[in-house]
Amino acid sequence: MRTAVVVGGGLGGLAVSGALARSGWQVTVLERADRIRPERAAVVLWPNGVRALRALGLGAGLDAIATTLPDGGVRRPDGHWLVQPRPTPRERVPMVVHREDLHDALIAGLGERVELRTGVTVRTVRVAAGVRPAVGDGRHTYEADLVVAADGVDSVIRRQLAPSSEVVSSGCAAWRAVIPWYRAPSLTDPVGGEILGAGYRFVSASLGERGSSGASSRGGVYWMATAAGAARPEPPQTQLALLRRWFAGWPAPVDELLAATEPADLVQREIRELRPLPRAFGFPVGPGGVVLLGDAAHAMPPHLGQGACLAFEDAATLAALLRESTLPDAVVAYDRARRPRAAAVVRQTRRMSAVLRTRGRLALRARDAALGTITPRLLGTAATIAAQWHPPTPPDPSRRS
Repeated sequence: MRTAVVVGGGLGGLAVSGALARSGWQVTVLERADRIRPERAAVVLWPNGVRALRALGLGAGLDAIATTLPDGGVRRPDGHWLVQPRPTPRERVPMVVHREDLHDALIAGLGERVELRTGVTVRTVRVAAGVRPAVGDGRHTYEADLVVAADGVDSVIRRQLAPSSEVVSSGCAAWRAVIPWYRAPSLTDPVGGEILGAGYRFVSASLGERGSSGASSRGGVYWMATAAGAARPEPPQTQLALLRRWFAGWPAPVDELLAATEPADLVQREIRELRPLPRAFGFPVGPGGVVLLGDAAHAMPPHLGQGACLAFEDAATLAALLRESTLPDAVVAYDRARRPRAAAVVRQTRRMSAVLRTRGRLALRARDAALGTITPRLLGTAATIAAQWHPPTPPDPSRRS
């Protein structure tokens, strides 16, 4: 029986663990936290992410918890439309799902071949010729045929295998929250859309329909706000007061959503990214190998909503290649498949990041004058890149000699 050690119990780590286990692997998941738990937020799944989850065998569970996300357009803080809402082809319509619901679906799909070990902080990785790869926490060594580094932007494994790839600030911070419907009684359902200001951005989306849990067992309204600058060190109460001041007077539903938000709802994160991307996402080691997955491989700003989607793509691609090839060959093929794909998405994300960080009166006037043209083209290109990914196609057995 082939064995794998997955470092990190986030969405990507759980997705690949379940996929490997369903293919007959024995998997050990190492999580440094004392328990595996999701953020109190939501995840936008673009078509590529949806396809990846279906390829991982999680389609039925996804249909039960996800809500389609109609195009809500893009506005300025004065309410002027930069991009009018427009019909979206079915194959490009994204979905939104509560992160806790998605986490529960991934946990349910693990099966008996996955062992979860919490409170384990991986500090070293062994990549020596002739022996299987391994990781260690200073007390124990965990050896396997395959090591999957799904330990996020601060990945210890990536720092040792690809030291030239550094974690840098993206120049902004993000706040997320999910608000129950009952706290925002006057909101018009569905809620959705994007508003761009001088270094600020606010995005909202409905999780299910008002009056019921809808498609999600945790219904409500999800919102995300970004602001230029570093993460705030103040307590959540002060952070919420700052958000209400920064976004005061913005078009609906911003005021009502922030008024309905409680300090305990806030999830703040400094936005960081990898520059440059690692020189490789896969490292053959003896009879096995090590691969980087998710933010450990390609952390980027959230402006195109592709972080989780790319992690699920990684998981689906790796699982498919491991079914088709010997282990060292699959590791090499994974690197060849995933690095160009991630680089293309990162380029589009950085272009959008440059647009969103625009500040200063003259720069804003130039941006707003051009944004009606730039944003549809940029978003269209990004949507095309997202929509064009499909899981690897298994070989046709009838063509084998």
